[in-house]
Amino acid sequence: MAPYQIRQYKERDHKAVVDMFSSGMMEHAPATFRYMLLLPKTLLLLSAVPLTTVLTSGSWLLAVVSVFFLLLLLRLLARQPFKEYVALCLQTDMADITKSYVNRHGACFWVAESGGQVVGTVGGLPVDDPPLGRKQLQLFHLSVSSQHRGQGIAKALVRTVLQFARDQGYTDVVLETSIIQQSAITLYEAMGFQRTGKYSEVSIIKWLITFSVIHFTYPFPCAQKHEP
Repeated sequence: MAPYQIRQYKERDHKAVVDMFSSGMMEHAPATFRYMLLLPKTLLLLSAVPLTTVLTSGSWLLAVVSVFFLLLLLRLLARQPFKEYVALCLQTDMADITKSYVNRHGACFWVAESGGQVVGTVGGLPVDDPPLGRKQLQLFHLSVSSQHRGQGIAKALVRTVLQFARDQGYTDVVLETSIIQQSAITLYEAMGFQRTGKYSEVSIIKWLITFSVIHFTYPFPCAQKHEP
């Protein structure tokens, strides 16, 4: 196992961080495609299209071809929510990471480095409108390169955020992740994060892609103890 270190983000890391973030998000497209195939709406569509094709053309071959192209279209559409999210982030907080995170009070961005290369990322931003009596830090952009997974880097990055939040006097660390990202959900629950909410995320392809987004909270014991 190659050694790694976690350090604060520097300007020279920008391209590597953006590339890792973009490729990491697109890795979720295959899982989204498989998720879509199990949705009742998709199953209905996959049944209706070939049936309609046979009734209108009388050709089973054309029906099979129509299903093939429909599956191809669904596979392309499964990428859409992640492409939109990447594009949004590259126009907002990821456009200037130093300004958005490093130079902002109560925020920071870290990278994991191994062999002189960035192999992991994570950021934290203060929540603008937290619940009354709480001071919350939101975890963003946890990512580890596919070649360096299974080495505990993701856990180390999350621990770095938790320690930073404690040092800065935050009462909670919060985050959101989709039901598609099962490995992330497993990681957060194993580290003590609690599910505190869920809502449906609807993409631009509104009829087809709807999945749950889970809200997690990691409350610090001392903060819980002193709540009124």
